[in-house]
Amino acid sequence: MDEPLPVLSAAEIRVLGSLIEKQVTTPDNYPLSLNALTNACNQLSSRDPVVSYDEQTVVRALDRLRDKRLAIVYNGADSRVARYKHAFPEAVPVSPAELALLCVLMLRGPQTVGELRSRSERLHIFESLPAVEDTLNGLATRQPPLVTKLPRQTGTKESRFVHLLAGPFDPAAATASDLPAASSASAPTAPAPSAPDRIEQLETQIAALQQELANLKRDFASFRQQFE
Repeated sequence: MDEPLPVLSAAEIRVLGSLIEKQVTTPDNYPLSLNALTNACNQLSSRDPVVSYDEQTVVRALDRLRDKRLAIVYNGADSRVARYKHAFPEAVPVSPAELALLCVLMLRGPQTVGELRSRSERLHIFESLPAVEDTLNGLATRQPPLVTKLPRQTGTKESRFVHLLAGPFDPAAATASDLPAASSASAPTAPAPSAPDRIEQLETQIAALQQELANLKRDFASFRQQFE
């Protein structure tokens, strides 16, 4: 049996999730400065709930994460300010796929399999919904478990998953306002995505275009070398 996981506060979870996310999505700026990390915690897109932490709140959360060996300070020779990085896989061995799902759950709360697949695209590509389910089931059957499946709520079609880094999850904490609205016969059309979701879609598209451009540059450089 593995060692018990340290219980994390809401601020610790937001800071840790932001570090994990930015390691993948903004590798050129990682490890993060305190200012960059605070902005990552407070960003309006891909966050639920949206928070407004000051730097002191982030520092306190970082100190506790460091005590739990989940974050470290990076003082590189080329850096004039302290920078921070996570150490989650060193403390809790997980695969990249597992880490991606945990990160999205940390940053956006309980979600369905479909939501997790679409929202984790920038962190890890899952080829199918069953692949997401298999990864979630692996996290749920660990000892101790890292996620759990919530009972399906009345008026919803799918169950949601939640991380357990804050300790056992109380289903009563998932209030009606936390659940997706039930569809009605008078309004069969799906609602338009929220502003944060639209921003996330644009960010995903931009990241894909940037990767495509980088691939084209690499291919062109290889082609040019043939004539040099």
